Amino acid sequence: MPTTRTDHARRRRHAIPLTVFAPVLMLLALMGACTTPTPTPSPSPSESANPAPTATPAPTPEPTPLYSNTADPALAALIPPTVAGHAVQIPPITQFAYTPGDIGEVYGEIGLRFRTLQVAFVSRPRLSLYAMRLNAPFPTTGDLEPYLAEAARYVGIAGLHREPWTLQTIGSHVVWMRPGDNATLKGTQVYTWAAGEFVFLMIGTDEAQNHAMLAALPGEPPPTPTPAPSISHSPSVVPSLSAS
Repeated sequence: MPTTRTDHARRRRHAIPLTVFAPVLMLLALMGACTTPTPTPSPSPSESANPAPTATPAPTPEPTPLYSNTADPALAALIPPTVAGHAVQIPPITQFAYTPGDIGEVYGEIGLRFRTLQVAFVSRPRLSLYAMRLNAPFPTTGDLEPYLAEAARYVGIAGLHREPWTLQTIGSHVVWMRPGDNATLKGTQVYTWAAGEFVFLMIGTDEAQNHAMLAALPGEPPPTPTPAPSISHSPSVVPSLSAS
């Protein structure tokens, strides 16, 4: 008859001695102590990040020719109604087809700034006037020199040579002036000058009438001559004679 094991004996057969676990537990403890946690790298700024774009200032618009004309009552009011006893015709802009851009082509980069144009004329003795208002910067009469040949051609002078033009003072105005040529009436003179925000171009056949119109319009005064330095004479020092 088989021997029946007691419950105590069965528990002992299935129990695992603690001495078996002891080395394993010690090894796990050592492994935990030697393992250093890997630090999480802090994020660095991306080298490929693009810097904020620098704002580019908008370019200043360049002046452009103006091929339409606007009524400019103040400009028309500069022109006298009579000159040297003759009536001056000052037509409204609806009665002439010229524009600031048309005559502005004559005056190069200065003409790009022409904004308004007024024409006037005397029938007899013949005189024609072009008055232009322009935007700053304003030229001097001397600045008109590169455009003199084209200015002459605009009013009908065939010769395009710069040489006949001379810078003169007429009355209180500094002006460029040149005579006509064999295609113009006798006595013809051409004038152009600047005066602040205005540029003028004039052609006429009568010298007295031309000069009267010049005097009535704004002009650039001649430069004031620099006074010569005064020479002061210091009193001579005469040595006094002492009695011997």
